[in-house]
Amino acid sequence: MRVHLPAREHGRMDPAAALCTIRISGHLGPTVLSAFPAMVPQRHGTQTVLTGLLDRSALYGGLAEIETLGLDLLEVRQLVPDRKSPEPGDSPSP
Repeated sequence: MRVHLPAREHGRMDPAAALCTIRISGHLGPTVLSAFPAMVPQRHGTQTVLTGLLDRSALYGGLAEIETLGLDLLEVRQLVPDRKSPEPGDSPSP
């Protein structure tokens, strides 16, 4: 018998949506891009970068769609708002 332990996030609500980018190899046509209505496509050389505000469910759905379409996923990145980065040697605030 297999036992699957729940993920740490199991049962929690989705965190707030965050700005995400998904980098895919190749140029996507309008038909394939219609599978990602919440994302804005941009061409970068031989790659397509999709950018949009996604919550975790939408992100996982988009990644599943990429796999289903047989696209070559290169990178997924969550963009964070600009804020002052701690300097080396700074102690964390309590």
